[in-house]
Amino acid sequence: MPKPVVPEEKRRRRRPTRSGTVLSERLIVDTALRMLREHGSAGLTARRLGLALDCDPSTLYRYFRGMDDLTLAIGDALIGRALRGWRRTGQWRADLRALGLRIHAAYVAHPQAALLTANRVTGRAHELAADEAVLDILRTAGFPLADTVRVYQAFIDQTLAFAALDAASLALPSDSLRADEAKWSSTYARLPAATHPRIAEAAPLLATRMLTSAYPAALDLLLDSAAHQLSAGPEAG
Repeated sequence: MPKPVVPEEKRRRRRPTRSGTVLSERLIVDTALRMLREHGSAGLTARRLGLALDCDPSTLYRYFRGMDDLTLAIGDALIGRALRGWRRTGQWRADLRALGLRIHAAYVAHPQAALLTANRVTGRAHELAADEAVLDILRTAGFPLADTVRVYQAFIDQTLAFAALDAASLALPSDSLRADEAKWSSTYARLPAATHPRIAEAAPLLATRMLTSAYPAALDLLLDSAAHQLSAGPEAG
């Protein structure tokens, strides 16, 4: 059975660690993010995190029920970074586009953490705030409830799916990533039109386009569809 998490007001250590650090949930999450960036998910263990924080690993369980609970906190922290500085303008499409791009950017800024958390449901404060905002934007714009939930699901899942896809590429060893990217010019661009006419035709554009994320274009397509649905009215659904 997992140990109960110590209440917030009782979490702080009475004494700093040997290095003078006073632990907090935010410090632990920030340190875990750094360890994921430097060592990947295999390098994130309670023992190594304790060493990095100069504390006994058991101390971490005053803040989290276990490493999986820490994983959820990391995912929620990424969403919190996306929300930081985001403000609604009252234009539903612009607001959703800005939020989607922010969430995607927050995840791909931490590829290893994105791979660990993009498919998780944290139920934590930042995730709840983002979900409430998306649902409220859609309802305020005039979407019926069923359409609101449908667009919300597509928006969230598409954002996180692209974040995971793009993070997976960024998490590759640099040599592997460069080799993958080079194939668009070394392989695709050299295919003869006689055998691969459509690839040959598109190759110059593919060599440029495929090196960047398709998320902004996919997001615009989703928002175009939602806008059309909204203008057509409920009977079009």
